[in-house]
Amino acid sequence: MQFTDFSLDKRLQASLNHMGISTPTPIQEQAIPVALSGRDLMASSKTGSGKTLAFLLPAMQRVISTKALSKKDPRVLILLPTRELAHQVYSQLRLLIANTQYRAVSILGGENFNDQAKALAKDPHFIVGTPGRITDHLFQHHLYLNGLELLILDEADRMLDLGFAPQLKAIHEAADHRRRQTLMFSATLDHDEVNDIAAQLLKQPEHIAIGASHTEHADITQRIFLCDNLTHKEAILQQLLQTEQHKQVIIFTATRGDTDRLATLLAEQGFSTAALSGELKQSARNQIMDSFSRGQQQILVTTDVASRGLDLVNVSLVVNFDMPKYAEEYVHRIGRTGRAGAKGDAISLVGPKDWVNFKKVQVFLRKTFEFSALEGLAPKFSGLKDAPKKKSPVKHSNKAAPQQRQGKRPTAKPAAKRDKRFITGVDVGDAPMRKKPKPAVDFMDDDE
Repeated sequence: MQFTDFSLDKRLQASLNHMGISTPTPIQEQAIPVALSGRDLMASSKTGSGKTLAFLLPAMQRVISTKALSKKDPRVLILLPTRELAHQVYSQLRLLIANTQYRAVSILGGENFNDQAKALAKDPHFIVGTPGRITDHLFQHHLYLNGLELLILDEADRMLDLGFAPQLKAIHEAADHRRRQTLMFSATLDHDEVNDIAAQLLKQPEHIAIGASHTEHADITQRIFLCDNLTHKEAILQQLLQTEQHKQVIIFTATRGDTDRLATLLAEQGFSTAALSGELKQSARNQIMDSFSRGQQQILVTTDVASRGLDLVNVSLVVNFDMPKYAEEYVHRIGRTGRAGAKGDAISLVGPKDWVNFKKVQVFLRKTFEFSALEGLAPKFSGLKDAPKKKSPVKHSNKAAPQQRQGKRPTAKPAAKRDKRFITGVDVGDAPMRKKPKPAVDFMDDDE
C-alpha cells in the first residue's frame, strides 16, 4: 500500500514526497482510513511506529476538504503530555501546512502566557498543546472550543499518569461532543484509566492495536549488566562508551542531580555531552534538544522527560543508567533508538537498588534476560532473592469459641490497661475515621 491510495489532497502528497515518505506504517495504514471516515478512534501501537502522521494527515485532510463549523474557533486541537512531544508534533505539523493558508500555534506550559493569548486571538486553525496550559486559557476565556471539529489525544496513558484527567474532562465539556470527532492514541489499551476516559470522550470508537505494549522491538538489541554500586556503574558505562562506536547516545537517569553529575563526569572524560531535565526552563530545554538533534553533542543525559515521542534518527544507543520505576517507561526509553527501520542498542545497568524495577520489566516484557559482563569489571552482585511469600491466614472453623458456646461474651480489657503503644492522641478505631476532604481541582500551569 502507498500513501497515494488514501486520495489525500495533492498538497499533502507533495509534502510527503518532499519528506521522502511513500509507504505507510501499519498504524498509519489502519488508522488513517478510520480517521478519514469521521469515526472516533481508539488506537495503540509501540513507540516509533509513526503515530504522528497517523493523526496529522487525516486532520489536515479534514480541514482542507470540509467547511469550518466556526470562523473563529480552532478546528483541530492536539493534546500531548509533555512539552518536548508537543514541540515535536508541532514541528511536523508546520511541515504539512507550509504550502497552505492554514495557521497553527503551540500552547505549552513554561512559555509566555500573554504571548499565547495574543496568538489565540488570531484564530488559528490548529492548536498543539499540553492539557494544563490549554485549560488555563479556557478559563481565562482566551480560547473557545464550541466549533472544534477534531480532538486528538496522543500518549493518553501518559497524560493520565501525570494526573491530567480533570483537564481532559474540562476540555471535553468545552467542546461540542455531538459534532466533534475524537482520536485517542495510547501506548496500551490495557489501562483502566484510559478505558474510563475513553468511555466519556469517545462515541462508539473503532479499536486498533498494532502490537502489544509488551512486544519487544525487533530492531533493538538489549543487554543487561549487573553492577555492585554507583562507581561500578560509572566504570562500565565509561568502558562501553570508549570501546563501542555509536552515532549518538541517550543516557537515562533517575533524578536531575544524577543527570548533572553524570553529564559533568562524561564531559571530563572528553565526551561531548548535554544534560536535560524537567526543572529547566522551556527555552533551555528547547535549545538543548535542538542542539542535540542537529548532532552538536554525542551524548544526552536526561531524566524521563525525553523518554517519549522524540524522533532522533541518529541515536544508536540508549543506556538505562537507572532502571525506570514503571515497566512501561522501559519500552519508551529504549524506543528512542531503532527507529524507522534502523538498528539500535539498549543497555541497562542494574544494581541492588534497581533490582525490583528490573524484575518488573521482565514480568512486563514476559522475558528473562541473560546478563552480560565486561572483562575486568565482573560484578559481585548477582541479584536479590525474592521476598518469601506471606503465609495465608489460618482459616477458623465455623464453630463458636468456647466462651461463646458457654453463652459468655469476651471480656474487654479495661480502658486504663489498653496497650499504650496505640494511644496516639487521635481516634485509633473506637469511632469511624473521618475521610480526608477531596482537594479542589487545580488546573496546572505546566505540563509536568
